[in-house]
Amino acid sequence: MAAATMTPSRFGNSFSSSQSQYGAHTTSMADSLPTIDFGFNDLRERMAQFTVRFDEFIEKGRKRVLDEHNAFRMNVAELEESRRASEKEISKLQSKSSTHAQNLAKEAAETEEMHEAIQTLTAQKEEHIARRDQLKDDIGSLKATIKQKREAQSAYQRSLDAQARHNVPELRFWEHCLGLRIEGSASGMEDQLRFVFACIDEKDESKECWFELRLGGPEYEVATSKPKLEKERLEEIVQTLNETKDVGPFLKAMRRLFVETLPFAS
Repeated sequence: MAAATMTPSRFGNSFSSSQSQYGAHTTSMADSLPTIDFGFNDLRERMAQFTVRFDEFIEKGRKRVLDEHNAFRMNVAELEESRRASEKEISKLQSKSSTHAQNLAKEAAETEEMHEAIQTLTAQKEEHIARRDQLKDDIGSLKATIKQKREAQSAYQRSLDAQARHNVPELRFWEHCLGLRIEGSASGMEDQLRFVFACIDEKDESKECWFELRLGGPEYEVATSKPKLEKERLEEIVQTLNETKDVGPFLKAMRRLFVETLPFAS
């Protein structure tokens, strides 16, 4: 604004006005003053140069601001992309963490089931060991019992063999002289013998009487007979046989019982 007030045109106008006021006398005085050069052209040139430099500064500033803005936008975009990548990675890690937690829970449950199974198997093992020990004791007792029974059976068999050797002559006598014969059981049982008496009925010598003696048990037992014998008399005779183990008197008593029973048999 100060530069504008000091332009030559405005100075010229002021000088013309002074001349019109003060007349010829004044004009002569101005003519006597020295000529002054204010350097307006140089000032305009410098101002034009300043304007160019200022425009360049503004342009550079605008470019720098634009570059910084673009760089900021690129940084924001990169940060946004990094944020999305981070969120994606966090999501993956959270999924993996959830899966890992589920696997840990599953493994914990399986471990608990395994411990329970181990405890069950341990209890079963202890039970089986106790049962095995009991079975061993039972087997030992059974073996001792079997041994005792075998010894008793052997003694009984020896007694039977001795009795048989003692009774063989008498049995031969009964077989040949008194019409007795010994057969296998009609039922096919190996532990029974059939004793058949003939010549008991004087009226019918062909008529036979028989009984089957069971030998396999701990005591002798008459399984069946023909004709049917009186139960009480038969039990007395068999009891005497079991007490004495003497077959001869037993056969005599059985023949006598058949003779007594035959007249009343149908």
